[in-house]
Amino acid sequence: MNTQWSELLNMVEVSSSPYHTVKEMICQLEQAGACELKMTDLWKLETGNKYYVNVYGTTLIAFDVHEHPEIGEGFRIGIGHTDWPCLRIKPNPDVVSGKYRKLNVEAYGGAILSTWLDRPLSIAGRVVLKGDSVFAPKQRLIDFKRPIITIPNVAIHMQRNINDGYKWNVQTDLLPVIGFVKEELENSQYFLNVLARELDTEPDHILDYDLYLYNTEKGCVVGVDQDMISAPRLDNLTSCQACLYGFLNGTRKNGIDVIALFDNEECGSSTKQGAGSEVFPHILEKISLALGWTREQYLAKLLGSFIISCDVAHAIHPNHPEKCDITNQPAMNAGVCIKMESNQRYATDATAVAVVEGLCKNNQIRYAKFVNRSDIRGGSTIGAIIDNCIPAKTVDVGIPLLAMHSARELMAADSQCQLNALMKVFFTEE
Repeated sequence: MNTQWSELLNMVEVSSSPYHTVKEMICQLEQAGACELKMTDLWKLETGNKYYVNVYGTTLIAFDVHEHPEIGEGFRIGIGHTDWPCLRIKPNPDVVSGKYRKLNVEAYGGAILSTWLDRPLSIAGRVVLKGDSVFAPKQRLIDFKRPIITIPNVAIHMQRNINDGYKWNVQTDLLPVIGFVKEELENSQYFLNVLARELDTEPDHILDYDLYLYNTEKGCVVGVDQDMISAPRLDNLTSCQACLYGFLNGTRKNGIDVIALFDNEECGSSTKQGAGSEVFPHILEKISLALGWTREQYLAKLLGSFIISCDVAHAIHPNHPEKCDITNQPAMNAGVCIKMESNQRYATDATAVAVVEGLCKNNQIRYAKFVNRSDIRGGSTIGAIIDNCIPAKTVDVGIPLLAMHSARELMAADSQCQLNALMKVFFTEE
């Protein structure tokens, strides 16, 4: 199997929640010699070194201060997002229905709900425990790493019109089964006890949690010619992997390279760790100040920056080609998609596109242009959002997928190699 495919499949397997995605990327950064910086510390930076900042556990910002950081018009920035549509566990989640134990959940982002039924599911995320100070609780990551819940469909014999179309109700149709009610009296805080056992702690030590359901089915290479990848969470782990790959393998000697992988894209990005917050420009300013630049120098670098925003695109569907634009129809194996939209839901203009096209043509990277049908409103991503606080030239790109926002998505395997190559040359060419 191609090494880059294996790296993507490994990223998918270990990324059971955005917390675990950030944990894996930090591991790879530290293996490459990157040093951690705390947001609240005063920074001392040295040229020739890589650094990273863990932003509230689910957003990661890393940067490489090259030998001559002052050379060049601005920062070279690659961005993506660490979250995906899924189901999340509510507080007080225990639900008893007859002899069944269920969990109360809510939808996060725009998931294709039906694809979450009848699958082996597990739970991962962050649990917050009592600490030595009320202002410093302990945080523990948790991943059950085994199927412990499932959401069963209603049999067709009891719902004869199921294949005629059905509107799924998250509150009634999507509650996962976690087990049976035993005959003996059980504690009403059943799920809290389950968490406590898994963490080897006491239930009353648990204060709160951010927990996600995830599909435990492993990603795999499929197709007669082994040229496709079927896996959960390809949106947007493909982009996280490509940004990290380019950042670690680029060979520029001048300027400052940055990757920023944000949480909460799937619900609008308007959080403290989202692309719509001030956290990213604040960190860029901290970099500048630590290098001794004036605010005027920082603003000049900011305005002269170039951003590649990585998020997946829609491939033309083999069974529904009519859903695609009539002249721009990228297939899954088209390489990298340059995403364009005249109302700026994708932050792309002709001058910025020309730069990416030049990188692709000069380095034999396959690419295509993507626009939505004029009568179908497409999704949006973080490129246009981040331009509100960093008004730099920006291009939205991504791997073309089928079944986007399903519990399991499909891509051409070589597309990862093409996006990796683009991000590598982006962080290589001066």
